[in-house]
Amino acid sequence: MTIFKHTLLALAVSALSCGAAVAGPAAELPKDLPPYAADKPLPVPDIAKKTLANGLEVWVVPRDGIPRVDYVLAVRNAGYVADAADAPGFASLLAGLLAEGTANRDSRQIAEFAQAQGGSVGASVSSDGALVYGNALAANAGPMLSLLAEVARTPSFPEGEVKLAQANALQALKAAEAQPGFRANRALLSAVYGDHPYARTQQTEASIMAVTPEALRSEHARRFHPDRALLVVAGRIEADDAFRFAEQAFGDWRASGAEVPPTPAARTEAAPQRLLLQRDGSVQSTLRLASPAVAATDPDAIPLQLAGTVLGGSFSSRVMQNLREEKGYTYGARAGATSSAQGGYVSGSADVRNEVTGASLTEFFKEYERIGTEPVPAAELDDTKRYVAGGYLIGNQMQAAVAATLASNWLVGLPPEYLGEFVPKVRAVDAGQVRAMAAKYFAPERQSIIVVGDGAAIAGQLAEWGEFRTVE
Repeated sequence: MTIFKHTLLALAVSALSCGAAVAGPAAELPKDLPPYAADKPLPVPDIAKKTLANGLEVWVVPRDGIPRVDYVLAVRNAGYVADAADAPGFASLLAGLLAEGTANRDSRQIAEFAQAQGGSVGASVSSDGALVYGNALAANAGPMLSLLAEVARTPSFPEGEVKLAQANALQALKAAEAQPGFRANRALLSAVYGDHPYARTQQTEASIMAVTPEALRSEHARRFHPDRALLVVAGRIEADDAFRFAEQAFGDWRASGAEVPPTPAARTEAAPQRLLLQRDGSVQSTLRLASPAVAATDPDAIPLQLAGTVLGGSFSSRVMQNLREEKGYTYGARAGATSSAQGGYVSGSADVRNEVTGASLTEFFKEYERIGTEPVPAAELDDTKRYVAGGYLIGNQMQAAVAATLASNWLVGLPPEYLGEFVPKVRAVDAGQVRAMAAKYFAPERQSIIVVGDGAAIAGQLAEWGEFRTVE
């Protein structure tokens, strides 16, 4: 029954994020339903660990079930934090091109070989690192890991593939820049992080056009080092076999480029900004509120996540119910906390009609003040805990998700035990902690306000929030 209720909620949030309107007030569930069962913490898997001579860590998570093996190779400091100040978003192009050609195979041969093993291979990037992932039938675990190692270690970045990736990135950038949310989020990151590398996640036309095969090869050598990498192996495989395959695929891997410097800590305080990003003729305003918060390993991280979820993390959250259901100002309003290895931030967001721009900011800050001064009622807090814990448990049922979670946690400095500790930590948070986190990080006076809209239509409504700097 718990899964049923949270699935309904997840579907509602998904529909909202796609721009669909949900008519009328939130649906009520039938009465006389049986009580919720207790949350079951995710069992901490029995992880076999080994460090190769070159420094590569290998974690093996044997699992019964379908005859499949999942791999995730995580590399710290290989993500956006390694991008130069004049090359934001470089890491996304690098990751996208890893599987488009190696020293031994072109992109088609890579795809065909992966399919022949009953799986696939690919890569993604975050601020703190890069993930190279693959999967295959258990019988083909060795050959698939060899392919993943080839993609991660010896990408060739063929000129034709680079030009195609550039063309696609330019088209995607044009589409993104037409959306007010893209401009708002770029300004938000700058307001929160200043000149810290965490602010450099969005590509520019100049950064895309500056990418060359030579630059990609140089940056790959600088970023991909075995002594700051972790290989997670999950599935129907014995630990000894996984270690043997890892040694064969990665044992002779050596660093060949200069080190990426460690990521500095992001700031925890920032002078609030007031920015109006001019958008001529806009009939609505895109709102962003933001201020610095904490890193993923900070003790405040979990109670702050719960405070953000109560405030704006689901369809039944406070800002959603206020601005959408009660006031009818917007299709959706959100708020929450984001954390990385060296810092984080809290944010609020909504797209509202021009005529209610000022009123929407009033309601946002009313909710910010309320959650920071009044205890969250027991039933609301318990529902929020179940929503957060339930989503986490559902999201980590498949072995590929478990491998990805372990690798992603490692990138931000969380230990493998955190996989099983998360739900108990969520359940242990009390109303006093939620109120304290909200008062500390969501305090209205801490928040930068960023508005994308037509100044001629909305400037008068913004006056009470301070002097806004207009950016054309």
